[in-house]
Amino acid sequence: MCLAVPGKIVSIYHIEGDLRMAKVSFSGVIKEICIEWLPGANINDYVLAHAGTAISKVNEQDAKETLQLYKEWSESLEKEK
Repeated sequence: MCLAVPGKIVSIYHIEGDLRMAKVSFSGVIKEICIEWLPGANINDYVLAHAGTAISKVNEQDAKETLQLYKEWSESLEKEK
């Protein structure tokens, strides 16, 4: 099963010439991901990321709803232990 996680772009930079990269906040955890395939992605945009690559842009409301569902899911799993 694959899982794409929404995160907010906090900065954009280039490596190895023109490869677009971004620092993305995933609920406060900053990760560096490739945004090369999303040329319209900008700082403060939300993206879905999988395996270190942004695969699509999402609106802020959808991203926050998804993160809330992940949080609830995680809490319910903790209660089952």
